[in-house]
Amino acid sequence: MHISEGILSGIALAIGWAGTLAGTYIGLKHTEPEKIVKTALLTSGFFLASLINVRFGPVATHLTLMGAMGLILGWSIFPAVLVALFLQAVLFQFGGLIVLGVNTLNMALPGLIVYLIFRGKNLFNYFMAGFISVILGGIMLSLFLWKTDENFINIIKIIMTAHIPLAILEGVITIFINRWFENA
Repeated sequence: MHISEGILSGIALAIGWAGTLAGTYIGLKHTEPEKIVKTALLTSGFFLASLINVRFGPVATHLTLMGAMGLILGWSIFPAVLVALFLQAVLFQFGGLIVLGVNTLNMALPGLIVYLIFRGKNLFNYFMAGFISVILGGIMLSLFLWKTDENFINIIKIIMTAHIPLAILEGVITIFINRWFENA
């Protein structure tokens, strides 16, 4: 779900940075000292999980852990994702620094949305948080591409198709991660 440099319009980049900066500011204000270790652990888990890309035609997809991160971290998901994506951009040239705002927003906002909707601690909510966060991330990515150039429509169809099996897998993984954090 990393968008590369040179694809998006200036307005899309500005929207991405505005949303990321606002979310990160609020996220830092909501990060209590006792949540720092969880935030660091989930940041590193996201960093590693999203390095494994699965090719699907002209696009690649990867685990995001956004549902689990959103449910556990709440607003702190923004600084967590920003740090991980910054390191991936600098160390591995995934995405890039100019599109870092859009890439962060595409990952963190769906996690925050599922945090606001699926707060109940049960397997259904955990699964739905993982599933929906991936679908929302795919929709946001598609909107950024479509608003930049309507010729991306065929790529958008592939992106959304590739994200359906990933969403199911993320739902299952979110169950396990959240159950583990409940018992830790």
